[in-house]
Amino acid sequence: MKALRIYAGPAARQHIEQHGLRPQDVRTIPGAAGGPKGLILGPLDRFIFGRWLTQSSQPVDLVGASIGAWRLATACLSDPEAAFGRFEHDYVRQQFEVPPGQKRLSPHQLSERFAESLDTFYGGRIGEVLGHARYRLHVVTSRGRHILGREGRARTPVGYLGAFASNSLHRKSLGAWLERCVFSTPGAALPFGTTDFRTRQHALSEANFNRVLQASCSIPFLLAAVHDIPGAPHGAYWDGGITDYHLHLDYQPADEGIVLYPHFQQAVVPGWLDKGLRWRHKSTRFLDRMVVLAPNPEWVKTLPHGKLPDRKDFIRFANDAQARISAWGQATREATRLSDEFEAWLGDDGRSRDILPL
Repeated sequence: MKALRIYAGPAARQHIEQHGLRPQDVRTIPGAAGGPKGLILGPLDRFIFGRWLTQSSQPVDLVGASIGAWRLATACLSDPEAAFGRFEHDYVRQQFEVPPGQKRLSPHQLSERFAESLDTFYGGRIGEVLGHARYRLHVVTSRGRHILGREGRARTPVGYLGAFASNSLHRKSLGAWLERCVFSTPGAALPFGTTDFRTRQHALSEANFNRVLQASCSIPFLLAAVHDIPGAPHGAYWDGGITDYHLHLDYQPADEGIVLYPHFQQAVVPGWLDKGLRWRHKSTRFLDRMVVLAPNPEWVKTLPHGKLPDRKDFIRFANDAQARISAWGQATREATRLSDEFEAWLGDDGRSRDILPL
């Protein structure tokens, strides 16, 4: 049983049939929100950024939300293989000790600890990310509008209830409550169209980098919103996955290039509020030039507890952090099969036979 499945949109499949998949073909790489599920992509990240893309020289746009943004910012560091190794090590071993008298950490306490981890991880290295010779980083956040313009004990749940109801009727109507705010490497144009959803673009900088990355990972009700990011309009900024869970965007890669997507599943779900709306999980023309690298669901069943790591593991293993760390560590070690199989597929003359429709 193979661990890796490869899916492609029609234009991407045609490209591969004619030319194969070469590192110089890649123009855009998305990184999905999804918390610990993204850990399964570590070996693919190390291979793609550490050994494969180094064989080419074209600019590549990296578009990420939440953990996807954290992963892709890590790709912009010098020696990305080592950086991804540290990212995986630190993420797997994170623990949250609860002060005496509390049942759980508050969103503000969790956010303070997360901010400290970002300061430690990127301390003195933000210039490497912003000044990368090839990679143009785009970090997606969700900026609250109107009642969600500031976080509050009453206004936040009321606002998100309204956002959920509006989104259920029509995805564009979510824009009345939240807008997509993308923070990009200075001077970089967005590699996707924005007629699908209300969108702003702002520049990443040394002054706002950590706050932007924290905002992109700030899940409502679990972490606190990040307010008033330097270089952008005032307001509350939350997890980029709310508006763009799996970054189902109108990709427009230059020179008819390929959008290469290491992902933890086949479906590219538009927004976090669309998770339960199955009719929005289908492929669209936006994904015509996309190649998705995803774990085989049958292989996933062989991992600890028959699933990918996820946020519920913090509850499952609430009283045994070492058991969670052990399970996540085993899953990430098993995931080396994903990168091994991708590398073998790249060298297979009959590789187009193994592509599934996206």
